[in-house]
Amino acid sequence: MSTKALSRLGTELGAPPPEGVGRLTDAQVDLLASAVRGEREARAAGLGEAAEEALKLVPALARGPVRRILFK
Repeated sequence: MSTKALSRLGTELGAPPPEGVGRLTDAQVDLLASAVRGEREARAAGLGEAAEEALKLVPALARGPVRRILFK
């Protein structure tokens, strides 16, 4: 397995990959890294949508300042 594939997975995980990953092929590690990135992006999008929905509870005039405070 290439160190490039392991490095990419480590970057996506934010930590060194577990030892067992060394038994996977480069294609499998790349697929796993892509899946981790996709899931992280989906969660971030969901959190953004939830935050925007929650801002609807804030009075309209205060939404801009609250948004700036929360999302610096």
